[in-house]
Amino acid sequence: MEELKQKKEIINLFLHSKPVGVILSLKEGEKYASKVSKEIDCTYTHTLKILSELKNYGLVKFEKKGRIKKVRLTETGEDIAHGLEGLVRGLERLEEGAMKEKRKKKKEK
Repeated sequence: MEELKQKKEIINLFLHSKPVGVILSLKEGEKYASKVSKEIDCTYTHTLKILSELKNYGLVKFEKKGRIKKVRLTETGEDIAHGLEGLVRGLERLEEGAMKEKRKKKKEK
């Protein structure tokens, strides 16, 4: 029962655009949390909450060098980022196809 609950929580996490944005932003490499916030147009506090959840699932890790703290994807996080990137590209192609079809139908009328 607990395992099912955990699966639902992680699926729910990836059905929202901000967590997906965080993962895709970090695909480019190690960054400051504030930079990720700006890239995904999200508050710093909310970004830290998302990063904390992703850390709990083992998808990101924080690295502290002196007073500087950066975040990066783990190997599993990188795998998920590649999958999400492919999914996003596929959805964009679907949307483009639908838009072309709409324009084509308008011209026919």
